This record gives sequence, structure tokens and C-alpha cells, in this order.
Amino acid sequence: MTQDGWLRLHLQRTLDGSCPVVFRELTDPRELARWWGPDGFTIPSVESDLRPGGAYRIAMLPPDGELFHLVGEYIEVEPPVGLSYTFRWEEPDPEDRETVVTLSLHDIDTARSELVLDQGDFATERRRALHEEGWSQSLGKLGELLAAPLD
Repeated sequence: MTQDGWLRLHLQRTLDGSCPVVFRELTDPRELARWWGPDGFTIPSVESDLRPGGAYRIAMLPPDGELFHLVGEYIEVEPPVGLSYTFRWEEPDPEDRETVVTLSLHDIDTARSELVLDQGDFATERRRALHEEGWSQSLGKLGELLAAPLD
């Protein structure tokens, strides 16, 4: 929670890969489908019009559940260092509201970068915690993917 009482999520991760490499992972539909979502989820499709005002739609399939969709619009697209977009579920939980995700990338050296994620404002602490768990698992998978040796 921030000083003014709004519920926000802030995460930082060091990732193997320069900003252009990580930016591609964050925005290319084929790459995104490989790591997006909490553990056990699969991503059958990603539609994306990567430009300010463009829309995206991600189909998510939980291990034991029905397909649902995440949708939103891009606000800022600044390759290879930044991206922001709205984030909402097509059929939201009563505690959900549209949030804004901001992703910032910073080179640490030629082979690593730092990803900073900010998201909010959430309606409840429970929804913020759910997103923290989902993002943490997703970014963990992204980190493993980027650290894997190339075949």
C-alpha cells in the first residue's frame, strides 16, 4: 500500500538478457505465450496490436478450469525500455477493477537487465496479493527461459 492509501504492486527482477531481448519477450505474442501466467497455466493464444491505443487479448487456461481472457489497451510503447497498458479480465470478479501495468527496463550490463513492474490501483488487498503471486510465478518462468542455454 502506498502512503495515500492506494493498493499498488511493485516488483523488481534481474533477468539474463539485454533490454531489447527482454522487451521482445514482453511483447512478442509467441514469446509471451511461453512464460505468461501462473504455474500450471497455458496460453492458447495471444492477440496484440503493439502501439499506443492498440488492443491485446490473452487467452488463459488454468490447469483445472475453463478458458478466460485478459484484455486491455497499450498506453505507451517505448522499445526497448518501457511499456504500459490497461489490464482487465473480460468477466471480472466483483472485487476487480481495471488497473494499469507499467514495465520499465534498465540495462545492468551487456548481458543482464532489470525489470521494474508497477501495477494498480487495486480494489482490495486480496486482489493485489493474487496479482503479486501471478506476476511472481510468471516472471520466475521468464527468468528461467532467459537463463536457459540456447540449443
